[in-house]
Amino acid sequence: MTARGSAWEGGPPDPPTAPLPRVDYWGDASPRDAAPTDRQDPQAAEAAEYAEVPRKLHRGRRLLRRVTALVVVLVVLGALAFGALLVVTPSVGNAQALAKAQDVAHHAVYPGPPVPARFAESLVATEDHRFYSEPGIDPLAIGRVAEAAVTGQGDQGGATLDQQLAKLLYTAGKPGVLAKVEQVGLAVKLYLSYTHPQILQMYADVAYFGHGYYGLSAASCGYFGTTSAGLSWPEAATLAGLVQGPSTDDPILHYARARAREHHVLGRLVATNVLSQAQANAAFSQQLHLVGGSGTACGATR
Repeated sequence: MTARGSAWEGGPPDPPTAPLPRVDYWGDASPRDAAPTDRQDPQAAEAAEYAEVPRKLHRGRRLLRRVTALVVVLVVLGALAFGALLVVTPSVGNAQALAKAQDVAHHAVYPGPPVPARFAESLVATEDHRFYSEPGIDPLAIGRVAEAAVTGQGDQGGATLDQQLAKLLYTAGKPGVLAKVEQVGLAVKLYLSYTHPQILQMYADVAYFGHGYYGLSAASCGYFGTTSAGLSWPEAATLAGLVQGPSTDDPILHYARARAREHHVLGRLVATNVLSQAQANAAFSQQLHLVGGSGTACGATR
């Protein structure tokens, strides 16, 4: 006998049972297999962080070793290149003979009188303020020049007085990068072979100061009618400023430009603590008394 009201007796069917949701079966559940939650064990997180520290230190040491190796390689290559440069550049034992030959060719006196302190201070302040401490070259300036060559920013200057003398004596008329590289090697050789006063003396004797005046003695006499020893601060600053632009800054032909250059040199003398600002102002307030005469007509006194 069947249950009352069942389908077997012709009655209405039982209501359908709601289907169970589909669940993937993973075997017997255990705490180890429980789904992860958003809460992380603080101790586990701390352990993971400490475990990462040795790996970071290892990567840092590896990077440091690579950088150190690269620096060592660059230093070694630089030293080898510099050594090769010293080998291929000529000796500078004839520097004074070359200076004398140039003065003879320009009808200038060699050697000229000792370089006076005012001109020496003005020249060093504006052209090479580390002249007495550097080894003939200024590595920082060379770095700036190299960067400018790579970036195409043009000539950034930076040649020391030793390099400028090397150019005057050995590479005059040679343009381009190779000439500048040669001047670096020659400058170091000049530094090693001559004293600072000797380098200043050769420089002052052969430099061109514009208006046909070669050498400090001729320029002092020709522009101002005095010996180099009698130069005032504004006169010394004017002549020191001429070595970079002897034609464009000629005080007889371009007085305003020459005064602007003089102002720059006096400013450098203040910056290097040779003059006070008041002394520089007093010097610049003086007019330049130009004579434009012969470079050989001056005696021992003004």
